[in-house]
Amino acid sequence: MAHLHYNHSIVVKGSSSTSTSSDQQVNLDSEKLQPNRAYENETHQFGYLVSDVDWQVRRMVETEEEMRKVAYVQAEAFHEPVFLFDDLFLDFFKAEVLSGLLYRLRNSPPDRYACLVAEPRSDDQESNKELAGVVDVTVLREDSVLEHLPGAEEYLYVSGIAVLNKFRRQKVATTLLKACDILSAIWGFEYLALRAYEDDYGARKLYSNAGYRVVSGDSPWTTTWIGRRRRVLMVKRSNIQ
Repeated sequence: MAHLHYNHSIVVKGSSSTSTSSDQQVNLDSEKLQPNRAYENETHQFGYLVSDVDWQVRRMVETEEEMRKVAYVQAEAFHEPVFLFDDLFLDFFKAEVLSGLLYRLRNSPPDRYACLVAEPRSDDQESNKELAGVVDVTVLREDSVLEHLPGAEEYLYVSGIAVLNKFRRQKVATTLLKACDILSAIWGFEYLALRAYEDDYGARKLYSNAGYRVVSGDSPWTTTWIGRRRRVLMVKRSNIQ
C-alpha cells in the first residue's frame, strides 16, 4: 500500500515519567486535543460511518490515548525493520508519525481532514477497543489530479491506510475505503483520489475492487533520477448520494 509521507516535522519535548521512550519525544497539549463542535456534531449525527459484520469505522477521537493507538498502527504498518536497531528506530518512527498527526489536526479544519479508525464489531461499547486499521482523508485541490476529475474544484485524497499485521487479509482495508466513500458524501465531494506504487499489485487490486482506476503515473525522470519507486494516481467517482 502507499507509504506515509510526512513533510512537516515538529520538535516537541517532555512527557510523564511513566511514558515509553517513543512517548517521551512527543508532548500532547491537552488543550489542543479537545474535540471541536463540528466534530461532535458529525459524530452525533452519523456515529459509525461503516458498521458491517466484522468491522466498524468511525472518526478518531482526539484524545492522547487514541492518537497514540493510531500512531502505533501506522508505525507498525510502514516501519521498515533495521537490523540490530529495530526497536529503537520503531520508537523514533512512532514519534514521527504522532508528530505528523498532531500537525494535521492543528492545521486543518474539521471538514477538510479526518483520521478514520477501524475496530472490531462488538455490542460492547467499551472505550478501550483495539484499533485494527486507520486511514487519513484530506480535502485537496492539486491541479495534476483535478485535470482527471471533470467539473471538480476539490477532491478527497485518501492516504496513510494501514492495518495491524494480525488483522490483515480480514477486509479491514476494504471497510476503511467504504468509510472514505461515505465521508466524501457527507462532506459533499464527488471524487476521491489516492496514489499507489505501480509494482504493489496487492494494493492496486484492493483499490480497483473498491472502484478506483489508474489515470496517470509519476514522470519517468522522477523515478530514474531520484531513484524512487514509481507511483500511479487512482481516482473514483463516489456512487453514494
